[in-house]
Amino acid sequence: MEKIKIDDFTKYTFLSSIKHSPDGNYACFVVHQADLEDNKYLSNLWILNLKNNSKYKLTAFDSEKSFLWLDSESIIFPAQRDAKDKEKLNSGEDFTQYYKINIHGGEAVKLFSIPKSVNSIRQIKENLYVFTSDYNPNESDLNYLNSDEKQKELTKRKEEEDYEVLEEIPFWLNGGGFIKGQRTRLYLFDAITQKVEAITDETTNVDFFDLDSSKSKIVILSYYFKDKMPLTNEISIYNIKEKTLTTLPQPLPMSNRFANFISDKKIIIAATDMCKYGVNENSKFYTINLDTLEQKCITPDFDKALDNSVGSDCRYAGSVAMQIEGDYLYFITTENYSSLLNKIDVNGNIETLTNGNGTVDGISVNKDNVLFIGIATDSLQEIYTITNDTSENLTTFNDWVKSEKLISSPEKISIETEPGIIIDGWVIKPVDFDETKKYPAILDIHGGPKTVYGTVFFHEMQYWASEGYAVFFCNPRGSDGKGDAFADIRGKYGTIDYEDIMKFTDEVLKRYAFIDPSRIGVTGGSYGGFMTNWIIGHTDRFKAAASQRSISNWTSFFGTTDIGYFFGPDQTAATPWSDYEKVWFHSPLKYADKVKTPTLFLHSNEDYRCWIPEALQMFTSLKYHGVETRLCMFKGENHELSRSGKPKHRVRRLTEITQWFDKYLKFQ
Repeated sequence: MEKIKIDDFTKYTFLSSIKHSPDGNYACFVVHQADLEDNKYLSNLWILNLKNNSKYKLTAFDSEKSFLWLDSESIIFPAQRDAKDKEKLNSGEDFTQYYKINIHGGEAVKLFSIPKSVNSIRQIKENLYVFTSDYNPNESDLNYLNSDEKQKELTKRKEEEDYEVLEEIPFWLNGGGFIKGQRTRLYLFDAITQKVEAITDETTNVDFFDLDSSKSKIVILSYYFKDKMPLTNEISIYNIKEKTLTTLPQPLPMSNRFANFISDKKIIIAATDMCKYGVNENSKFYTINLDTLEQKCITPDFDKALDNSVGSDCRYAGSVAMQIEGDYLYFITTENYSSLLNKIDVNGNIETLTNGNGTVDGISVNKDNVLFIGIATDSLQEIYTITNDTSENLTTFNDWVKSEKLISSPEKISIETEPGIIIDGWVIKPVDFDETKKYPAILDIHGGPKTVYGTVFFHEMQYWASEGYAVFFCNPRGSDGKGDAFADIRGKYGTIDYEDIMKFTDEVLKRYAFIDPSRIGVTGGSYGGFMTNWIIGHTDRFKAAASQRSISNWTSFFGTTDIGYFFGPDQTAATPWSDYEKVWFHSPLKYADKVKTPTLFLHSNEDYRCWIPEALQMFTSLKYHGVETRLCMFKGENHELSRSGKPKHRVRRLTEITQWFDKYLKFQ
């Protein structure tokens, strides 16, 4: 068996977007793989035959990232393939070309073209669709202009490239650049007449939409804003036949996470008012009676995080995390250090359908058949079904990793850092471990902070284990999976969370004597980058550090990032005007003059979640004070570099970190 190599992730298979056929006999899903040579990802549709558990590749154009079942034998998907399509794109026109393919074989054929860029689409009936698309009020729609008008508009756009005019916050989005008043709007599309009709207006942004079971109504989550984007949204119902849009009243402004019809007369929603625990507060489930408009909380004691927040660098695209099927809403929760599949009825009765360590990354349910994309302990993504309360593996895309590669399984440690506070963590021993030797080690800190580490496969950790490092990691206070109170570190950044991590480090060194305490490094991204910056300003116990996509100064973070104006005040419990000293107290930059640890900074120039000045300030400060430091900036990448960045950039990132630790932690 071979050790994990730095570019092995380019051979892994990533899965997303699983969905049953209407008759439940098949499922379609997307397979993604990295192409290191061309520095991109290849995506194709696959079919899973549920009658005999066979699977096969359906498309081979390498760009199929989404699809829609038309019927039980036909699928449509968007793609741009031929020269005519490219010519149209180069002209500046927005359009999405859809193709139809039979799942039993044959060539894909052009079906229709929507004169807009489509984000998400549903079929209402034959030739009638509802979809979302980005709308920019500052640009005319080229698809509806004559040749002279089109040329004038293109000239205007070219001239405007020299300017950026900001009128609202956020003024940019991570990886998306300046948004200039852009909104996501909802439209109807008639494939026969080619008519596109807007359902929502120019100032409303649509977060989510779906159809009821009869496909006569659309439930919409959206918000209107001018100047400052709100944290709350509204629930609306669009009657397709009557063409009426009705907003449902709610007792309090809420952040509505999900909404859909669970019966003809009731909608079930997942929402939080954020009153007790701020922007990271867990959602509860409510029903809204469409006759009386009464909203009722059906899970008053529910304190679990929705969706999957278990970290891994071996996913590529997202999948559905909530789905109505029959009388139930199926949903994913993060509990402790795993994510689980559950279902809830209209009365609030919850049943958990999966168990054990690992994750549920995406789901599809058809009648009694449940499919999910998940990651088991020490494994990568596969498709599973639930049979007799047991998860059964239906695919083996990534089995070769366990059979051909040396993998070091995480060993669990739980410690009590304060009375009643239990911190879960793990240690990965070096591959080819020899108990008579001393080894360097790396402390890896997760992002969020409201995410978790678990037992699922992490490429970077396994690579470091193959390179002779022990790797240890934990879920300190602030992490997900243990309820709102455990996750609540508002106004406490760098205090109780730092103490938990340091006590965990102490326990690791106590239990694992083979780790050389004089050769320990620390790294992490996002919140983990913040904590790395904090650690080097508060202790010299680490021989080297690698800070990734970090926060260093909560004041600059507030005014320059896409979430800073609401996330910063929420997490530090202050603003630069209400209590500047507190904001500064929680800023790692304040302690930069105390740093002695050689530190590598990695940041992406299109990361507007934690903008690059956060790294530049720390880098400059350390250089100013004579500390060994290096900054590597990745052009064209954003906050997701380590998870979905270009393959060559991901290799360079991991190379930079590993070589930095090799320099300071390995004996020469």
